[in-house]
This record gives sequence, C-alpha cells and structure tokens, in this order.
Amino acid sequence: MNRYDYDVIVVGAGHAGTEAAAAAARLGARVALLTGNLDTVGQMSCNPAIGGVAKGQIVREIDALGGLMGETIDRTGIQFRTLNSRKGAAMHSPRAQADKKAYQFEIKRRIEETPNLDLRQELVEDLLTETIDGQERILGVRVRGDADYHAKAVVLTTGTFLQAIMHTGEAKTAGGRAGEGTTSGISNALLRLGFRVQRFKTGTPARLNSRTIDYSKTDIQPGDDPPQPFSYMTDSLPGPQVPCWITYTNEAVHQLIRENLHRAPMYTGQIQSTGPRYCPSIEDKVVRFASRDRHQLFLEPEGRNTLEVYVNGISTSLPRDVQDKMMRLIPGLEKAQIMRYGYAVEYDFCPPDQLQPWFETKTVEGLFFAGQLNGTTGYEEAGAQGLIAGASAALRLQGKPGLVLGREAAYMGVLADDLVTCGVDEPYRMFTSRAEYRMMLRQDNADRRLTELGHSLGLVDEARYSRFTKKMSAIESATKILGQLRVENTPADKHLRRPEVTWASLVDMFPESLGQFDAEVAQQVEFDTKYSGYIARQQVQVDRQNRMADKVIPTNFSYDSITSMRTEAKQKFSRIRPINLDQAGRISGITPADIALVLAYIENPKLSRSNKAETTLAAEAVTGTESE
Repeated sequence: MNRYDYDVIVVGAGHAGTEAAAAAARLGARVALLTGNLDTVGQMSCNPAIGGVAKGQIVREIDALGGLMGETIDRTGIQFRTLNSRKGAAMHSPRAQADKKAYQFEIKRRIEETPNLDLRQELVEDLLTETIDGQERILGVRVRGDADYHAKAVVLTTGTFLQAIMHTGEAKTAGGRAGEGTTSGISNALLRLGFRVQRFKTGTPARLNSRTIDYSKTDIQPGDDPPQPFSYMTDSLPGPQVPCWITYTNEAVHQLIRENLHRAPMYTGQIQSTGPRYCPSIEDKVVRFASRDRHQLFLEPEGRNTLEVYVNGISTSLPRDVQDKMMRLIPGLEKAQIMRYGYAVEYDFCPPDQLQPWFETKTVEGLFFAGQLNGTTGYEEAGAQGLIAGASAALRLQGKPGLVLGREAAYMGVLADDLVTCGVDEPYRMFTSRAEYRMMLRQDNADRRLTELGHSLGLVDEARYSRFTKKMSAIESATKILGQLRVENTPADKHLRRPEVTWASLVDMFPESLGQFDAEVAQQVEFDTKYSGYIARQQVQVDRQNRMADKVIPTNFSYDSITSMRTEAKQKFSRIRPINLDQAGRISGITPADIALVLAYIENPKLSRSNKAETTLAAEAVTGTESE
C-alpha cells in the first residue's frame, strides 16, 4: 500500500474544494487537493455566472479574506452588472457572466501555482479513522489503486457526486454531472461512522447553439457602463462586454408541460428528494404559479470562444422530446438547436447540524465538510464554506480555534450559523433577508469588515494588506475633513445625510478639500455618513448579541441535568451542542425560558435540582439578560 503524508487533504476540486485547499495552504499547511478529474477543476456545473443578490456580497467577502473567486471572475468575466442599483446600498449586489472555460482554467492555474499545495487526480473510496479515548479521529483517505493519503485534517467537498443519479424524463443515469460518474464509497464511510445522510435534488436547463437563435425576437440586456470589479485588487476589467438576452415562456409552453407532467420525474415519484424552492424547475413553476401567463428566461452566453448559450430560468428534467417541443414554442428559440439537454440530479448530503460552527464534524475530530455536502447550493455559498473549512483545518492543526465569523461580521457568518444551528430542509441559498444586520454587511465594505482579520490569521498577503491600509487611511482623512467643512452653518457631514445631497455635489462646493479622494474612498464615506443612524441602531443590537455570545456553554455540558427543561429542548440542545447562548437562542423551537435555564446552570453548576430553585434562578436570569 503506497502512502502519502500531508497536513490537510481536500477531497473535491470544485468551488468549495479549491477555496478550502488554497486557504489551508496560505496558512502554511501542506495540502493535497484530490479530484477524480483534473480537467474539471473549478468547473461551473450549472449557470456561467458568479454573484447575484446576496451571493455577490459573499464573493466580495471571500476576496477580502484572500480567496480565489473574486480575482478569477474579474479576469474571465464577459459581462458585469450591479443588481438592485436603484435601491439602498445594502441591497446592491454585483453579478458577472463568466467565460465558463476561461474561469475554470484560471482557477486551475491559480491552484497549480499555490505554494504548499499539490493537485492530484485520485478517486477517494474510503475514510481512514482511529478511536482514541472514545473519540473518533480522522487519519486520512484511501484512494483507488492501493494508496492511502494520511493527514490530521480532511475536508470533504464532494458536491453532487455522492451516489448521484441524473434524470431526464424516464431515463436514469448514474452520475453527478453530465458526462461524469458517481461514487458510493464516501457515503458508505459516512454511514459507517454514524453520520446522518439524506438526499437532495437539483437541476439544470438546456444549452443552445447561439447561431440558431433569432435574437430579433428577444430583448437585449447589456452590462453596466462602467463595469465594477469584484476583487479589491482589481483596477480594471477586460472588455468588451458581451450582452445577454431576455425572452419569455407563454401559455402554449405551459400547456405542453401540463400535458407531459405524467412523464416528469418530479411528478411521477421517480424523484422523491427535495429540490431548491427558490430556483424551481419549469415544471414546478407551471404548477405552483398557475396564474402566471409567462416566465422570464435569460439567454446567457457561456464564453467568448463558444456559441453555447445557457437558458436561465427553464431548469427541467422533462424528456428530451418534450424539451425539443418546448423550445419551438418560445419566441426567438423556434429554430434553436439544443446542444445539451436539461436534467435533474439526486445526491447524498449530510445535514449540517452535525457540524461545529467552523465546519468540523462533531462525530469525527479533524474531519470537515463544505459545499453541497452540507445541503447548500450555489458556487458562492460553496466557496465561502470551503474557505472557512480549509482555514479552520489549518488553524486547528496549529492549536488555534477554527474560523468563526459572527452574523454581524459577514454573510459568510450568517451562512455558517444558519447551517449548523438550524439545519436545512431544502437546498440552502443565501438571501439578503437572511442577514439581520445587512445595513452593516454591504458589498462595498467587505474588506473593511474582514481584511484585518484575514491578515492577522495569515490568509491575506502583504500586497493586499498594504492596499487596504492605504484605503483605510484615506477614508479616515476624508471623514475628518468632511466633519470640518460647513455648508450654510451646517457641518458638511450632517448636510450629506440629506437624501438629495451627494458626495459629488460637495466636491463641487469644496474641490480642493474633497476632490483629492478617489471614487472608492468617496463612496465609503458617503455610505457611512448617510446610513450612520441606521448603523448605530444595528450596532446596539450587535452589542446585545455579543453579550449573549460571551456566555460560553461548556462542551461537556449536560442538558439532561436540567430536570425542569422540556424534553424537546433537551433533545435539540444535545444534538446541536451550541457553543454559546447567542447560538442557542437561534435554534428553532427554543424559548427564552429554555435559554434562562441553561444560563442559570452554567453560572451555577451546583444549582439545586428542585423545580422551585430552577424557576427562581431562571426568572432572575431572564430579567438580568433583558436588563443588559
């Protein structure tokens, strides 16, 4: 048996795996990134785009921590847009169409150039563990071909490939992505180790040949002018931008689908797994939104050097002949040639309430999960989890705590907390509405929230940090100057809070004082000033949350010892094992009285078991907590 030794092993080289491997390597760990196919490193399995509502914020946060995704899309994007630009700053979300192959190749190049990181083509078939003092501990992985990889930390980022089945109508094929296979060894290992394993479903639409589309029957959707980059390290973007196009389904399309629901795997019982509610198949749209007479479709080019077009909005697992007929009924697509048919895929995942907040499993020490294995969907969500898991794996090997970002610090923190605290009952996708502090978590200030932390951990290099510190110095200077200026006896910063006043209008008044600052610095000062009242109110809530987070729950705390606690609460606490009262309070079904009982017991371990004493102390705990 051949043996290879590393500090960290990452299994899977998709968006989660590449960010995980790169993060661990930046922290000095010797990393092996194992993938079944070197030709699909960083591949976009579904839509050829990065970012979007809330997702764009995540990409900027990944970039602020030194990750790969932001700079890669800037180098390979073909169209850049800021979504919700007419709304408030907290809702602005960058999105970019990618040159799909260029993005994939750029990720692979960056991985290959990363110090401390070895990229290898291997099929992982089993997990190696040992039991010490009753605790299961990871040793490494076994790969096909009589070889073992040993490491003290393993990060699984297996995507949709665990016991995966693809569906197109009645036809079923083993595989997690068109043209690729599946694996059962890792699923079997997880079950053997005691993990709960469940099934989810996702899907993808057809791809068309652009030369067969009649664009005169569609509406053009150009990119922004000027386009805005994702990465804080990008000064300019490649051009020219490529337009997308919009068309719509119609009643004829809907009638065709209704007539063929008996052949749709989601409606015949062939697929029984839960799919993403917010990104339904066209079959689901027609059934669930029966009153709608049309649904919007986006025709998105897959690159500069291909004619393949992704039809966003018409994900389907209907049979091939129905997909052919469906396209003939859509304006502009009457003669369009399908190059790849849409399909659905079912796959195994592990409910994420089996994880610590830094994505290490509770069952096996040193084993981390990230990406769709945790029940999420989306490249951006996967990349965020990968970075957290990879960084945490390396940090834990250094004897340090794993990377935990608060809900007030990052969308990445909201994502991690939602997963490990609440679990999932459908594939998880990030929305701005999930972030209660979204006024503070804007896409424009991700570096101000995270880059200092990233540098202190070793995730952010000196070049990025130097640029960041210069920007922070300029923001401080601009803010100070603004506070010293006056407009008709009103301080200029207060004047800027008025809706009709902009930074540009103040520059016209004070060109020598304010004209020296670049657009990025000016934007930060303007947003900080205009939303200062809202941010201050949110900070009060954050401070209250942090006081609860300071109430740490011991890892060996026995919830069964609280005799008057509800059985449901005991079961949920024992399964999720919250690390503090703040996390405990967000568990579904947990009441303030449950939190008060836990607080009473952790502050007084010798508390009498009498219900009277518990009730009294619980009441005092609630009063004390609320009075803070």
